[in-house]
Amino acid sequence: MGLIATPRDFARRAELYHQLAQLTSAGIGLIQALHRLERAPPTRAWRHPLRKVIEALESGETFSEALQAAGQWVPAFDIALLRAGEQSGRLDECFRLLYEYYLTRAQIARRVIAELAYPVFLLHFAVFVLGLPQLFKGQTIGGYLATTLGILMPIYILTGLILYAGQAKHGETWRALIERAANLIPGVGTTRRQLALARLAAALEALINAGFPIYQAWLLAAAASGSPALKRAVSDWKPKLESGLTPAEILRSSRQFPDLFVNLYSSGEVSGKLDEALRQLHKIYQEEGTRKLHTLAQWAPRIIYIAIVMWVAYKILTFWLDYFGQMGGALGL
Repeated sequence: MGLIATPRDFARRAELYHQLAQLTSAGIGLIQALHRLERAPPTRAWRHPLRKVIEALESGETFSEALQAAGQWVPAFDIALLRAGEQSGRLDECFRLLYEYYLTRAQIARRVIAELAYPVFLLHFAVFVLGLPQLFKGQTIGGYLATTLGILMPIYILTGLILYAGQAKHGETWRALIERAANLIPGVGTTRRQLALARLAAALEALINAGFPIYQAWLLAAAASGSPALKRAVSDWKPKLESGLTPAEILRSSRQFPDLFVNLYSSGEVSGKLDEALRQLHKIYQEEGTRKLHTLAQWAPRIIYIAIVMWVAYKILTFWLDYFGQMGGALGL
């Protein structure tokens, strides 16, 4: 992706995984599927990285290794999830999961941009119009532009930094910092955690069914979740598992996993139907996380709009108070 991901970037990524899911589900080999995508990729810029992936696969590397060799073209937690799918033999399901994930992100991004259009217009209108009286007080055009752009440029820079900071391509240390910051924002931290738990449950179910040792399966699934906090928590499990504790028992003492996850996982472990429990957990957290994501996308522009209206009202009020104050001074009142 580019410096800052756009709805089109998310949609292209979704289309890539959608085509891979369809081709591999139809029995077409991965290399052959990638060759087809290389001939008609979602965007021409992807032909070179796709060629690098194909060459790495043909030289004997695994799919996840080939993706890593292509540089930062694929986000780290995409690679982690695809590694889990590759090693479990369920790569097509991981393609579908990533397709749904990026399709949702594209839809959310488009909705936010559409709903922000009017508040952004109102902000620019207010900044340029409310600064006009200064021109009648002797301010130059250059001074007027310096004043208005002096208000807008910090907003542009802050918005760009926020969007860039939230990209999934950054290293784990940076993503851990962003995750902790997001947890302080009402609604945002919970939404991120639920979507991470959904990815973890899906990857874990695939890995366990493929016969992976439980600790290795949990490690790979935690990495695929995209949450540094979950990955860090699971990385400390090995001594506990070697001492005879089960994952369900460890989960009960962990603060990183909610009660619903712990209870369903425990019941699946006891009943021998862990795969069903994990599929149910994926469905629950995916639906709830997506619902909250849509709610955030709906309310964030409204909050920004209200803030802009309040700022405009404040500027108008202070203008008239200043005006009447000057009039009163001129009349000797």
